Amino acid sequence: MIRTLLRRRKESLAIEDVTVVDKPGMRRAVAATAIGNTMEWFDFGVYAYVAVTLGRVFFPSDDPATQVVSTFATFAVAFLVRPLGGLVFGPLGDRIGRRRVLSTTMIMMAAGTFAVGLLPGYDAIGFAAPLLLLACRVVQGFSTGGEYAGATTYIAEFAPDQRRGFLGSWLDFGTFIGYSLGSGLVTVLTATIGETGMVDWGWRVPFLVAGPLGLIGLYMRLRLEETPAFQQEAERAAEAAEAARAHGDTLPIEEARQSGRGRLKEIFTRHWQAVLICMGLVLMYNVTNYMVTSYLPTFMTSTLGADATTAQVLVLGTMLFVVLAITVVGRTSDRWGRRPLFLFGSVGMIVLAIPAVVLIREGGVLLPAIGCLILGAMLVTFAGTSAATLPALFPTRLRYGALSISYNLSVSLFGGTTPLLASWLVATTHNTLVPAFYLMVAGVIGLISTVFLHETAGKPLRGSGPMVETEEEARTAVAESRTEAGRRARDVWIRLRHPWAGAGHRGAGHQEEEEE
Repeated sequence: MIRTLLRRRKESLAIEDVTVVDKPGMRRAVAATAIGNTMEWFDFGVYAYVAVTLGRVFFPSDDPATQVVSTFATFAVAFLVRPLGGLVFGPLGDRIGRRRVLSTTMIMMAAGTFAVGLLPGYDAIGFAAPLLLLACRVVQGFSTGGEYAGATTYIAEFAPDQRRGFLGSWLDFGTFIGYSLGSGLVTVLTATIGETGMVDWGWRVPFLVAGPLGLIGLYMRLRLEETPAFQQEAERAAEAAEAARAHGDTLPIEEARQSGRGRLKEIFTRHWQAVLICMGLVLMYNVTNYMVTSYLPTFMTSTLGADATTAQVLVLGTMLFVVLAITVVGRTSDRWGRRPLFLFGSVGMIVLAIPAVVLIREGGVLLPAIGCLILGAMLVTFAGTSAATLPALFPTRLRYGALSISYNLSVSLFGGTTPLLASWLVATTHNTLVPAFYLMVAGVIGLISTVFLHETAGKPLRGSGPMVETEEEARTAVAESRTEAGRRARDVWIRLRHPWAGAGHRGAGHQEEEEE
């Protein structure tokens, strides 16, 4: 028994257990996944900035507030189908591979966004116009259900452990670049052709631009390889299936474990804590995200009466600040850890949400700009950290599916509905501090989730071996693993031989380790 225990304690890494990252493949992975998020958020930026215009085109009404609520209701419906997309694409990505699913979601996103630009308005075909807009949003929402979770999974499984935060932050860099491009294009069009021109034809231009962007993204994704983690997991699954076939009585068990239903059951029975933590962090990130990117332009113009161009420029400036800071935050999370940044952001949101909204209400340019930058600083804290944090919550064989389901449930219930609920609450209560209260609640939920979050910076993903950048780092990791395994075995031996002096020996052991 003692020998068996010591053998287990002495288990250490072999050189084949450490994956040396293919750097060209890693760069392609980052670029191809980021371009998908760029296209997705290009659409969100456009939709947020032309919400008032789309209300006039597709939802004629004498009440501008009703038009805005109707437009955001259509926006929210796309989020309600995202969990369905996650249920389909997530487990599928764990079974057939990340690359194939990400190529499919790219095609669907591009087609749905491009089709919006071709739709006739209410004046042309009546009630069928908003129904067609709704259909396009459903296609977009369904495809997006497999997009972000797949992209974060892909980058996380290609990134070396010590740089996962930095490389993952490029995914959300693409997010805000896309939003900035979309909102910037709408701002330029509005300033050039005016609101009348935007209602007549200008609103179509940004959506039509999504077609070429989608083709570029699809080309890049078709050139990708499957992630090392998925390939290793597929090999293990094949070996397990082969062993199951050798024992006919265990085959049904292995088949059930590998099936979509078996994976879903395992996610909610064995990993429910990780699901809840993921949903809480996603809630905090996305409520902040959609409050700033989707609702704030409309809040400043329709509710506060600010000039449309001024509001658009302020929010666009905030997004550019996020773009400039996001990779710095990602690199910082590799050094300081993910939990400290999430703690800082959630506490900051609770404390600073009201001052930020009060500044935005003051009017003019300077004070609203400061308020927007405060919200942007909180947002970038979450955005630069999430892509490295969320995939690390789940093991490789379930990662895509578990993250898709958790992420999209939270986004659809709390994130995507933020513009709709915020606009409705402001219209109902006539209290312009409602957005601040909304953000504070999200901060509290995020803080609770962060308390239960385990630090993952610099550590291998669950179910995968270490990922490093060079052969030298691989040899170092193996050597350190053998040293640590030997120390653990020594501690076990001391405790077994001298249980009455275990504490003293453990203290001596730790002292020796520190001296070494």
